[in-house]
Amino acid sequence: MTHLWVRAEQRPNEERVGLTPEGAAALVKAGIRVTVEKSSVRAIALDGYVQAGCEIAAENLWPQAPADAIIFGLKELPEDGSALTHRHIMFGHAFKGQPAGQVLLKRFKAGGGTLYDLEYLVDETGRRVAAFGYWAGYAGAAVSLKCWAAQQRGGIAGAVKKVGSKEALLAELATDMQGLGHPRAIIIGALGRVGTGAADLCTAMGVPVTKWDMAETASGGPFPEVLQHEIFLNCILARPGCPVFVPAAAKTDAARKLTVIGDIACDPTSEFSPIKVYDEATDWGAPALRVAENPVLDVTAIDNLPSLMPVESSIDYAAQLLPSLLTLTALDAGVWGRAKLEFDRHSAAL
Repeated sequence: MTHLWVRAEQRPNEERVGLTPEGAAALVKAGIRVTVEKSSVRAIALDGYVQAGCEIAAENLWPQAPADAIIFGLKELPEDGSALTHRHIMFGHAFKGQPAGQVLLKRFKAGGGTLYDLEYLVDETGRRVAAFGYWAGYAGAAVSLKCWAAQQRGGIAGAVKKVGSKEALLAELATDMQGLGHPRAIIIGALGRVGTGAADLCTAMGVPVTKWDMAETASGGPFPEVLQHEIFLNCILARPGCPVFVPAAAKTDAARKLTVIGDIACDPTSEFSPIKVYDEATDWGAPALRVAENPVLDVTAIDNLPSLMPVESSIDYAAQLLPSLLTLTALDAGVWGRAKLEFDRHSAAL
Protein backbone atom coordinates (compact mmCIF):
# COMPACT_ATOMS: atom_id res chain seq x y z
CA MET A 1 0.00 0.00 0.00
CA THR A 2 1.26 3.48 -0.86
CA HIS A 3 2.11 5.32 2.37
CA LEU A 4 2.28 9.12 2.55
CA TRP A 5 3.88 10.53 5.71
CA VAL A 6 3.16 14.24 6.30
CA ARG A 7 5.98 15.60 8.43
CA ALA A 8 5.90 18.58 10.76
CA GLU A 9 7.73 21.62 9.41
CA GLN A 10 10.93 22.36 11.33
CA ARG A 11 11.81 25.71 9.83
CA PRO A 12 11.08 28.82 11.96
CA ASN A 13 7.93 30.74 10.92
CA GLU A 14 6.67 27.90 8.75
CA GLU A 15 3.10 26.96 9.56
CA ARG A 16 1.87 25.84 6.14
CA VAL A 17 0.98 22.30 5.13
CA GLY A 18 0.48 20.79 1.69
CA LEU A 19 -2.43 18.54 2.60
CA THR A 20 -5.69 19.55 4.26
CA PRO A 21 -7.93 17.16 6.21
CA GLU A 22 -10.34 17.11 3.27
CA GLY A 23 -7.51 16.10 0.96
CA ALA A 24 -6.31 13.49 3.42
CA ALA A 25 -9.81 11.97 3.50
CA ALA A 26 -9.74 11.73 -0.30
CA LEU A 27 -6.37 9.94 -0.19
CA VAL A 28 -7.55 7.48 2.46
CA LYS A 29 -10.67 6.77 0.43
CA ALA A 30 -8.44 6.07 -2.58
CA GLY A 31 -6.56 3.42 -0.61
CA ILE A 32 -3.49 5.46 0.33
CA ARG A 33 -2.23 5.13 3.89
CA VAL A 34 -1.70 8.60 5.40
CA THR A 35 0.33 9.37 8.51
CA VAL A 36 0.36 12.94 9.84
CA GLU A 37 2.87 14.05 12.44
CA LYS A 38 1.77 16.16 15.34
CA SER A 39 2.98 19.74 15.00
CA SER A 40 3.33 22.55 17.49
CA VAL A 41 3.05 25.16 14.71
CA ARG A 42 0.88 23.83 11.86
CA ALA A 43 -1.85 26.32 10.95
CA ILE A 44 -4.45 23.58 10.42
CA ALA A 45 -5.50 21.65 13.52
CA LEU A 46 -4.76 17.94 13.93
CA ASP A 47 -8.33 16.97 14.78
CA GLY A 48 -9.42 17.16 11.16
CA TYR A 49 -6.76 14.67 10.10
CA VAL A 50 -7.84 12.26 12.81
CA GLN A 51 -11.43 12.47 11.59
CA ALA A 52 -10.18 11.90 8.02
CA GLY A 53 -8.78 8.51 9.03
CA CYS A 54 -5.10 9.41 9.19
CA GLU A 55 -2.64 7.75 11.51
CA ILE A 56 -0.94 10.19 13.89
CA ALA A 57 2.77 10.16 14.69
CA ALA A 58 4.97 12.14 17.04
CA GLU A 59 6.43 15.42 15.84
CA ASN A 60 9.61 15.08 13.77
CA LEU A 61 9.51 11.28 13.79
CA TRP A 62 9.92 11.04 10.00
CA PRO A 63 13.54 9.77 10.06
CA GLN A 64 12.15 6.63 11.72
CA ALA A 65 9.25 6.21 9.30
CA PRO A 66 8.96 2.88 7.47
CA ALA A 67 11.41 2.60 4.62
CA ASP A 68 8.65 2.55 2.01
CA ALA A 69 6.95 5.72 3.32
CA ILE A 70 6.98 8.82 1.12
CA ILE A 71 7.85 11.79 3.33
CA PHE A 72 5.92 14.93 2.45
CA GLY A 73 6.81 18.40 3.70
CA LEU A 74 7.26 21.84 2.24
CA LYS A 75 10.44 23.53 3.36
CA GLU A 76 13.97 22.52 4.32
CA LEU A 77 14.99 19.53 6.36
CA PRO A 78 17.34 20.07 9.32
CA GLU A 79 20.85 20.65 7.99
CA ASP A 80 22.47 17.93 10.07
CA GLY A 81 24.34 16.21 7.25
CA SER A 82 22.47 12.94 7.71
CA ALA A 83 22.04 10.59 4.76
CA LEU A 84 18.49 10.65 3.39
CA THR A 85 17.11 7.19 2.77
CA HIS A 86 13.44 7.92 2.10
CA ARG A 87 11.62 9.30 -0.89
CA HIS A 88 10.83 12.95 -0.09
CA ILE A 89 8.33 15.38 -1.57
CA MET A 90 9.43 18.94 -0.75
CA PHE A 91 10.85 22.18 -2.13
CA GLY A 92 14.51 21.24 -2.42
CA HIS A 93 15.90 24.37 -4.15
CA ALA A 94 18.62 22.07 -5.45
CA PHE A 95 18.47 22.05 -9.24
CA LYS A 96 19.86 25.48 -10.14
CA GLY A 97 23.32 25.21 -8.66
CA GLN A 98 22.46 26.57 -5.21
CA PRO A 99 25.26 25.66 -2.75
CA ALA A 100 22.86 24.41 -0.07
CA GLY A 101 21.02 22.45 -2.72
CA GLN A 102 24.17 20.63 -3.73
CA VAL A 103 24.65 19.58 -0.11
CA LEU A 104 21.08 18.30 -0.04
CA LEU A 105 21.58 16.26 -3.21
CA LYS A 106 24.71 14.69 -1.74
CA ARG A 107 22.67 13.64 1.32
CA PHE A 108 20.15 11.94 -0.95
CA LYS A 109 22.93 10.27 -2.90
CA ALA A 110 24.56 9.04 0.31
CA GLY A 111 21.34 7.50 1.59
CA GLY A 112 19.88 6.25 -1.65
CA GLY A 113 16.77 8.39 -1.25
CA THR A 114 14.90 10.39 -3.86
CA LEU A 115 13.77 14.01 -4.05
CA TYR A 116 10.49 14.76 -5.79
CA ASP A 117 10.88 18.52 -5.90
CA LEU A 118 7.55 20.32 -5.69
CA GLU A 119 8.86 23.05 -7.95
CA TYR A 120 9.41 20.44 -10.68
CA LEU A 121 6.06 18.68 -10.58
CA VAL A 122 4.86 19.54 -14.08
CA ASP A 123 2.24 18.38 -16.53
CA GLU A 124 2.85 17.20 -20.10
CA THR A 125 3.29 20.79 -21.27
CA GLY A 126 5.88 21.64 -18.60
CA ARG A 127 3.49 23.74 -16.51
CA ARG A 128 3.67 23.35 -12.75
CA VAL A 129 0.71 21.48 -11.32
CA ALA A 130 0.71 23.38 -8.03
CA ALA A 131 2.30 26.57 -6.77
CA PHE A 132 2.10 28.98 -3.86
CA GLY A 133 2.77 31.72 -6.38
CA TYR A 134 -0.32 33.84 -5.95
CA TRP A 135 0.10 34.20 -2.20
CA ALA A 136 3.86 34.66 -2.53
CA GLY A 137 3.17 37.58 -4.86
CA TYR A 138 0.49 39.01 -2.61
CA ALA A 139 2.60 38.82 0.54
CA GLY A 140 5.80 39.88 -1.24
CA ALA A 141 4.16 43.04 -2.53
CA ALA A 142 2.87 43.75 0.96
CA VAL A 143 6.31 43.41 2.54
CA SER A 144 7.79 45.60 -0.22
CA LEU A 145 5.25 48.32 0.59
CA LYS A 146 6.16 48.01 4.27
CA CYS A 147 9.81 48.55 3.30
CA TRP A 148 8.90 51.63 1.28
CA ALA A 149 6.75 53.06 4.09
CA ALA A 150 9.58 52.59 6.59
CA GLN A 151 11.95 54.42 4.23
CA GLN A 152 9.57 57.38 3.98
CA ARG A 153 9.75 57.72 7.73
CA GLY A 154 13.55 57.63 7.72
CA GLY A 155 14.01 54.04 8.82
CA ILE A 156 14.19 50.47 7.62
CA ALA A 157 11.44 47.87 7.82
CA GLY A 158 11.14 45.98 11.08
CA ALA A 159 10.05 42.43 11.68
CA VAL A 160 6.97 41.07 9.93
CA LYS A 161 4.61 38.49 11.36
CA LYS A 162 1.82 36.24 10.17
CA VAL A 163 -1.70 37.61 9.82
CA GLY A 164 -4.99 35.83 10.21
CA SER A 165 -6.41 36.81 6.85
CA LYS A 166 -6.01 38.88 3.70
CA GLU A 167 -8.27 41.53 5.20
CA ALA A 168 -6.07 41.80 8.28
CA LEU A 169 -3.01 42.28 6.08
CA LEU A 170 -4.66 45.07 4.09
CA ALA A 171 -5.72 46.84 7.28
CA GLU A 172 -2.18 46.60 8.64
CA LEU A 173 -0.76 48.02 5.43
CA ALA A 174 -3.25 50.89 5.42
CA THR A 175 -1.93 51.90 8.83
CA ASP A 176 1.69 51.62 7.67
CA MET A 177 1.06 53.85 4.64
CA GLN A 178 -1.24 56.39 6.21
CA GLY A 179 -0.35 59.91 5.03
CA LEU A 180 2.48 58.77 2.73
CA GLY A 181 0.91 58.83 -0.71
CA HIS A 182 1.57 56.04 -3.17
CA PRO A 183 4.78 54.84 -4.85
CA ARG A 184 4.83 53.53 -8.42
CA ALA A 185 5.54 49.83 -8.86
CA ILE A 186 6.73 47.79 -11.81
CA ILE A 187 6.05 44.05 -11.88
CA ILE A 188 8.03 41.75 -14.15
CA GLY A 189 6.27 38.43 -14.62
CA ALA A 190 2.93 40.18 -14.24
CA LEU A 191 0.94 37.57 -16.15
CA GLY A 192 1.95 34.64 -13.97
CA ARG A 193 0.54 33.46 -10.65
CA VAL A 194 3.12 35.38 -8.62
CA GLY A 195 2.71 38.56 -10.62
CA THR A 196 -1.07 38.36 -10.44
CA GLY A 197 -0.93 38.16 -6.65
CA ALA A 198 1.49 41.08 -6.48
CA ALA A 199 -0.66 43.17 -8.81
CA ASP A 200 -3.82 42.40 -6.82
CA LEU A 201 -2.18 43.58 -3.60
CA CYS A 202 -0.95 46.78 -5.24
CA THR A 203 -4.39 47.46 -6.71
CA ALA A 204 -6.02 46.90 -3.34
CA MET A 205 -3.65 49.49 -1.84
CA GLY A 206 -4.10 52.04 -4.65
CA VAL A 207 -0.52 51.65 -5.92
CA PRO A 208 -0.11 52.39 -9.67
CA VAL A 209 1.38 49.38 -11.43
CA THR A 210 3.34 48.92 -14.65
CA LYS A 211 2.89 45.32 -15.76
CA TRP A 212 5.64 43.66 -17.78
CA ASP A 213 5.94 40.09 -18.94
CA MET A 214 7.76 38.18 -21.68
CA ALA A 215 6.93 40.61 -24.48
CA GLU A 216 8.36 43.60 -22.64
CA THR A 217 11.59 41.81 -21.68
CA ALA A 218 12.21 39.93 -24.95
CA SER A 219 14.93 42.41 -26.00
CA GLY A 220 17.20 41.12 -23.24
CA GLY A 221 17.85 44.54 -21.79
CA PRO A 222 19.12 46.77 -20.42
CA PHE A 223 15.90 48.00 -18.82
CA PRO A 224 16.37 51.54 -17.47
CA GLU A 225 12.60 51.82 -16.99
CA VAL A 226 12.86 49.58 -13.93
CA LEU A 227 14.98 52.18 -12.16
CA GLN A 228 12.35 54.87 -12.76
CA HIS A 229 9.80 53.20 -10.48
CA GLU A 230 9.99 53.43 -6.69
CA ILE A 231 9.29 49.71 -6.27
CA PHE A 232 10.32 46.78 -8.47
CA LEU A 233 8.66 43.40 -7.87
CA ASN A 234 10.49 40.49 -9.49
CA CYS A 235 8.06 37.65 -10.09
CA ILE A 236 9.99 35.38 -12.46
CA LEU A 237 12.17 32.42 -11.61
CA ALA A 238 15.87 32.68 -12.41
CA ARG A 239 16.72 30.45 -15.35
CA PRO A 240 19.59 30.20 -17.84
CA GLY A 241 19.43 33.14 -20.21
CA CYS A 242 17.42 35.29 -17.83
CA PRO A 243 18.12 38.98 -18.56
CA VAL A 244 19.43 41.31 -15.88
CA PHE A 245 16.75 43.68 -14.62
CA VAL A 246 18.81 45.49 -11.96
CA PRO A 247 22.57 45.62 -12.63
CA ALA A 248 25.15 46.13 -9.89
CA ALA A 249 25.71 49.67 -11.18
CA ALA A 250 22.20 50.60 -10.03
CA LYS A 251 23.46 51.00 -6.47
CA THR A 252 25.40 54.14 -7.39
CA ASP A 253 23.02 55.50 -10.04
CA ALA A 254 22.24 59.03 -8.82
CA ALA A 255 19.23 59.29 -11.15
CA ARG A 256 17.63 56.14 -9.76
CA LYS A 257 14.11 56.48 -8.38
CA LEU A 258 14.00 52.84 -7.36
CA THR A 259 14.27 52.45 -3.58
CA VAL A 260 12.74 49.02 -2.92
CA ILE A 261 13.28 45.72 -4.73
CA GLY A 262 10.91 42.94 -3.81
CA ASP A 263 12.62 39.83 -5.14
CA ILE A 264 9.60 37.62 -4.66
CA ALA A 265 11.16 34.81 -6.69
CA CYS A 266 14.02 34.96 -4.16
CA ASP A 267 16.92 33.12 -5.74
CA PRO A 268 19.90 35.33 -4.82
CA THR A 269 22.52 32.59 -4.87
CA SER A 270 21.71 31.45 -8.41
CA GLU A 271 24.12 32.63 -11.10
CA PHE A 272 21.04 33.36 -13.22
CA SER A 273 19.54 35.86 -10.77
CA PRO A 274 18.29 38.95 -12.64
CA ILE A 275 19.06 41.21 -9.67
CA LYS A 276 22.77 41.90 -9.18
CA VAL A 277 22.74 44.21 -6.17
CA TYR A 278 22.49 41.55 -3.45
CA ASP A 279 23.40 37.92 -2.76
CA GLU A 280 21.56 36.79 0.37
CA ALA A 281 17.96 36.21 1.34
CA THR A 282 16.25 38.21 4.07
CA ASP A 283 13.90 36.87 6.72
CA TRP A 284 10.91 37.72 8.87
CA GLY A 285 13.00 39.28 11.60
CA ALA A 286 14.90 41.56 9.23
CA PRO A 287 12.92 41.70 5.98
CA ALA A 288 14.94 44.50 4.36
CA LEU A 289 18.60 44.41 3.33
CA ARG A 290 20.02 47.88 2.69
CA VAL A 291 22.39 47.70 -0.26
CA ALA A 292 22.84 51.41 -1.01
CA GLU A 293 22.56 54.66 0.92
CA ASN A 294 22.65 57.49 -1.61
CA PRO A 295 20.05 57.14 -2.91
CA VAL A 296 18.76 54.51 -0.52
CA LEU A 297 17.99 51.03 -1.87
CA ASP A 298 16.52 48.14 0.12
CA VAL A 299 15.99 44.58 -1.06
CA THR A 300 13.46 42.25 0.50
CA ALA A 301 13.78 38.58 -0.44
CA ILE A 302 11.96 36.20 1.90
CA ASP A 303 11.67 32.65 0.61
CA ASN A 304 8.56 31.56 2.53
CA LEU A 305 6.31 34.55 1.94
CA PRO A 306 3.03 32.61 1.76
CA SER A 307 3.52 31.69 5.42
CA LEU A 308 2.47 35.22 6.29
CA MET A 309 -1.06 33.92 5.51
CA PRO A 310 -0.61 30.22 6.31
CA VAL A 311 -4.22 29.05 6.34
CA GLU A 312 -5.29 30.67 3.07
CA SER A 313 -2.12 29.70 1.24
CA SER A 314 -2.23 26.10 2.54
CA ILE A 315 -5.82 25.55 1.46
CA ASP A 316 -5.16 26.98 -2.00
CA TYR A 317 -1.97 25.00 -2.59
CA ALA A 318 -3.32 21.74 -1.21
CA ALA A 319 -6.30 21.91 -3.56
CA GLN A 320 -3.97 22.34 -6.54
CA LEU A 321 -1.70 19.47 -5.48
CA LEU A 322 -4.32 16.91 -4.46
CA PRO A 323 -4.98 15.48 -7.96
CA SER A 324 -1.27 14.66 -8.23
CA LEU A 325 -1.12 13.14 -4.74
CA LEU A 326 -3.97 10.86 -5.75
CA THR A 327 -1.63 9.39 -8.42
CA LEU A 328 1.12 8.46 -5.94
CA THR A 329 0.27 4.82 -6.55
CA ALA A 330 2.01 5.24 -9.95
CA LEU A 331 5.26 6.93 -8.97
CA ASP A 332 7.04 5.97 -12.18
CA ALA A 333 4.59 7.84 -14.41
CA GLY A 334 3.10 11.29 -14.90
CA VAL A 335 4.22 14.18 -12.72
CA TRP A 336 6.14 11.89 -10.37
CA GLY A 337 7.99 10.14 -13.17
CA ARG A 338 9.02 13.49 -14.65
CA ALA A 339 10.18 14.76 -11.23
CA LYS A 340 12.22 11.59 -10.69
CA LEU A 341 13.97 12.06 -14.04
CA GLU A 342 14.86 15.64 -13.03
CA PHE A 343 16.30 14.41 -9.73
CA ASP A 344 18.26 11.63 -11.44
CA ARG A 345 19.74 14.07 -13.94
CA HIS A 346 21.01 16.49 -11.29
CA SER A 347 22.10 13.77 -8.90
CA ALA A 348 24.18 12.12 -11.63
CA ALA A 349 25.94 15.43 -12.29
CA LEU A 350 27.33 15.68 -8.74
